Amino acid sequence: MVLLHPKLVRFRRAVRRAALPVFLALVAAALTPAGFATGPAMAQGMVRKTFEDWQLRCETPAGAKAEQCALVQYLAAEDRPNLTLVVIVLKTADNRGYLLRVVAPLGVLLPSGLGLKIDQTDIGRAGFVRCLTTGCVAEVVMDDGLIRQFKSGTQATFIVFQTPEEGVGIPLSMKGFAAGFDSLK
Repeated sequence: MVLLHPKLVRFRRAVRRAALPVFLALVAAALTPAGFATGPAMAQGMVRKTFEDWQLRCETPAGAKAEQCALVQYLAAEDRPNLTLVVIVLKTADNRGYLLRVVAPLGVLLPSGLGLKIDQTDIGRAGFVRCLTTGCVAEVVMDDGLIRQFKSGTQATFIVFQTPEEGVGIPLSMKGFAAGFDSLK
């Protein structure tokens, strides 16, 4: 069991609460046809710019003073089109760091977490932090090392588990990530 310092626990809780409106809007946009909101919801998570395989989506959440943006990429397993992921990179509410959030479909094996490899280097696993009606969320605070790996990598693979023995790799293109990430600043 890993024990976290009380300040880190408070920081993680604050980050989750503050970034939740943008996250929920992006998930809602991701789950509409073709990944775009329609009608009155069109302003939520609108595509501001495309950086090769990544989209910069922005919105101003209700009650927020400023627009918030995130890099987003939608993924599907090559051999299982029903197994999809939404990958979201956004600034923390205090603008001091970045979060990597991945939304997996309901039905994934939660105790196994979400694995990540970048260019065949095993990065590790992130635990799922919550499940919503739209899917289950894994998240990590991105340190400088992980940001460098994302910027310099060419291919990443997220691994989800549907049974303890069966990990399914879902490829994530890193094309355009560095330029898109720099636009979040």
